[in-house]
Order: sequence, then structure tokens, then C-alpha cells
Amino acid sequence: MIFRAAIFLLGLSLAPLHAQTDPITTAKRAGQMLFQAGDALEAAQSSSDRISALSDTIRAYEEGLSAMREGLRRVVIRERAIQLTFEAERDRLAQLLGILQTIGNAPAPLLMMHPSGPMGAVRSGLIVSDVAPALAAEANALRAQLEELSLLRLLQEDAAKTLETALQEVQTARVALAKAVADRTELPLKFTSDPDQLSALVQNSDTLSSFADNLTRLSTEETLPNLDFDQMKGALELPVSGRALHGFNEADAAGIERPGLVLATPSRALVTAPITSTVRYAGPLLESGNVVILEPGANALIILEGLAETFPTVGEIVEKGAPLGLMGGNQQSSDAFLINATKGSGGNRQESLYIEVRLGGTPVDPAPWFDLNRE
Repeated sequence: MIFRAAIFLLGLSLAPLHAQTDPITTAKRAGQMLFQAGDALEAAQSSSDRISALSDTIRAYEEGLSAMREGLRRVVIRERAIQLTFEAERDRLAQLLGILQTIGNAPAPLLMMHPSGPMGAVRSGLIVSDVAPALAAEANALRAQLEELSLLRLLQEDAAKTLETALQEVQTARVALAKAVADRTELPLKFTSDPDQLSALVQNSDTLSSFADNLTRLSTEETLPNLDFDQMKGALELPVSGRALHGFNEADAAGIERPGLVLATPSRALVTAPITSTVRYAGPLLESGNVVILEPGANALIILEGLAETFPTVGEIVEKGAPLGLMGGNQQSSDAFLINATKGSGGNRQESLYIEVRLGGTPVDPAPWFDLNRE
């Protein structure tokens, strides 16, 4: 009876141990990225160019947190897959464990006895020799999955501790960056804007689009970066970590169509210049909240709407990757981060940034200019 049950259990399917590699490696690598970002934060405090160093540090934290979010998501998926396997095979697993325990506890002399005599004992011995390796393999697979399950849970506990520190440190870096920008004494101004003229443009505009139209008419050709913006298609990185919510002229949930790209972003995410540009406007604008308008080339504008804070000054030249501001929202706690990570990455993107590209005063689809596959 024992051997028939054993042969029946040989059909048990357990996933191999190598399945653990992807989620565990991803989560561990994310932890290393956050640890390295912590080292970068210490170095940034004494850097000669603190603004650049702090911007790089914040981006490093954001990449590490994004990787941690993905790693934890995969860990939870893998953990659930193992648990479902155990639940589906509960009865057969119990039988397997019972058989292994029975064989292990039975005295050796009893294993040699058989009701049909010596020949029956020999046949039983042959069956045992055939079945035992298969049972051992199933037992090893079961042990490996139990060990993997334990490791996955330890990873989640370690992640909670790592996140607590990382979320505090990235907030420290954001505050330090805002202060470093405010404390600047020398600005690389390329042209001097007329505050009264800019104020008049705001007064004479009733929408972001009309303001951009009016702004285009103020020529600054002698102050523009020396590049052909049209040749930059596909080469620009997104100004903020995020994913596309709505495309060019695509209706949102309220049925509103806008001639730009809407990105879902994490709270307090850093917004940076996607290309070296002249800052034509930065600050609150009409009903659009905070807006940054960049001029990367003749007759070209990049409009960024939805920031909570803006850093640049009108008229300055910002290099590619320079900090432009921060998104809104509240810094998540480590508990909230962990909960949202298990739901998928979307739970951590609570803000939205609107990106509009204008050529010759006309909005065009921003997608061809940006690498939308890179978060």
C-alpha cells in the first residue's frame, strides 16, 4: 500500500529552485542601488557642484525605489505562486511527507520482512530501490520551495527596513536641492527678460495655449542653444520618472483632449531638463498651476505643466539633466510603499505631468521626441 501511494505521488509537480532567481536577484539589486544612493548623498554634501550632485543622487534614489517596487512585486507574485501550489497539492504533499516519515522511522529488520516470504521481500526491495530516488527528488524539490518561501519573506522584511531609511534620505536630498538652488548667487543668464512684458503676456492670455502663442512671438533667437531640435527625435529622456497615461489628442477620463502627453509620476519626483534649453517661463500660470516652458531651439518650445515646485529662473540656460522642480504629493511611508508595490507599480504614481511640444507655434505629438520605453 505504501509503495502504491508512493508511485501515485510521483506525479506531484513542484517548480524548480531556479525560478527564485529573478525576483530575489531583482530585490537584492534594488537594495544595493539604494545603499549606493545613500553613499552618493553623503558625497553630495561636500561636492563643489551640489546642485548637480544632489540631482544625480535623487535620480539614483528614484531608480532604486522603482527597482525595489518591481522587485517586491515579483517577490509577492512568486510567493503567492508557491502558496497556491502548496494549497493545490496539500493532500498529496501530506501523503508524501507521511510516506517519507514512515520509511524513515521503520526499523531495518521490518523492512526486510514480507508476508509472501523471501521472494516477496526481494521484489519489495527492488520497488523501494526504484521509488526511493524519485521520492528523494520530490522531497528535495519540496525542501527547496520551502527554503525559497522563507527567503522571500526575509527579503520583504529587509526591504521594509531599507525603504524606511531610503525614503527619509531621498526627502533629505530633495530639501537640500531646493535650498542649494535658492542659495545660488550666480545664474547663467543668457538674456534678460522684461518682467512687465512677461506679466502683460500673462494678463493677455486666458489659457496655457494662448500664453505659449504669445510667448513665441517674443524673439530670442540670439540666445538659443546651438542645435537643431528636429534632429533630436527619439533621443530625449523623459523629464520625470513615469509612464504614459494619455497620448497626443487622446481623451482622458473626463473626455478632455489635450495636444500633449500626460505622464503618471510618483509623488515628489524630480523633474529635469530633457535637453539643453533657454527657460522662457517658470512659475504659476493661470489655472495650470506651476509651469516650466523651455526653448531648445528656434521656433521650438517644450511645455511642462503640473509641477509643485519650480527651480529655474526665466532667462537662464539649463543643461540637459538640470533640475527644473519637483512633483507634488506627499512622501509615502515605507508601509504604504510596500502595500502599493504588491498591487503593481501603478499604485505609486499619484501625480501627473503634462508635456507639450510646439514647433512654429503649433502643438505636435511629443512621443517621437521622447524615449517612452524608459521610465
